Amino acid sequence: MTDIATRATRAPRAVQSPKGRRRLSGGGPRAGTVLAFVAPFFLPFVLFYLVPVGYALWQSFRVVRRTGGQYGTSYTTFGGLEQYGQVFQNSEFWASIGRIGLFGIVQVPVMLFTALIIALLLDTPLLRLKAFFRITAFMPYAVPGVIAAIMWSYLYSPQLSPVVELFQGIGLKPDFLGPGAVLWSTANVSTWLWTGYNMLIMYSALQSIPQELYEAARIDGATNWTIAWRIKVPIILPSIVLTTVFSIIGTLQLYAEPAVLRQISSNISSTFTPNMLAYAVASGNNYQQAAAISVVIAVITFVLSFGFMRLTSRRAGL
Repeated sequence: MTDIATRATRAPRAVQSPKGRRRLSGGGPRAGTVLAFVAPFFLPFVLFYLVPVGYALWQSFRVVRRTGGQYGTSYTTFGGLEQYGQVFQNSEFWASIGRIGLFGIVQVPVMLFTALIIALLLDTPLLRLKAFFRITAFMPYAVPGVIAAIMWSYLYSPQLSPVVELFQGIGLKPDFLGPGAVLWSTANVSTWLWTGYNMLIMYSALQSIPQELYEAARIDGATNWTIAWRIKVPIILPSIVLTTVFSIIGTLQLYAEPAVLRQISSNISSTFTPNMLAYAVASGNNYQQAAAISVVIAVITFVLSFGFMRLTSRRAGL
């Protein structure tokens, strides 16, 4: 009896202990599985985003010194905020900031308002061939920015453009690449390119609105115009804010369009936008100064986009 009792008391322990070990060791494979799923995103994010950003930030605090005069041996050392001081004293930097600020103040509202109008029209039950018009409006976004700039540079060129020739036929002589118009010609390319992208975000938000809301509004006597501006627009306001933030970021990153148009217009300098200025400085082997310019652009972008988001969130109660 004693042996049987001893076996009976030991058996549960023998059965429970492997389960306990399996239960304890079960965290290992789960953690490995999580890492396996996260690694394809995390590793490129670290290698191609965090590391370059950290390297640019580190370079922005360094300066090149020379020993023995102008033709002496050069060496790189820590310079503190010296590079940033030079950035803020650079008149070309502030000119490019002012230029891109004017660009954004005009281009972003025009583009987003156009995108909103198209999205509302596509969401109207009276419109036919919605799929065709939706694809047509979105199609310019499928064109790479460089290709779009090349296409429009052909339409802007006085020697090649059929549009310019048409205007000249009725007695007008437009100069799309002139000093007073080249900024807005660039804005036109960006508007044509990005309106469909913003429209799709707004249209997707409109599709998520319950149809019962429209039916109740029509029962109360609301017209399609009232439904659009009193119901649809307030509901999709978060999407409008999101597209505005994306547009602010994209404006301060403007590079491809003016860089391409610069090939046919002498009114676009190598410092036309802040990004072009950073590239021009880096092309002169002044990588530390270019890094400082890039960091300042990043900070301005963050302040404007985050500030706009906070301001609109407070007013709309988002």
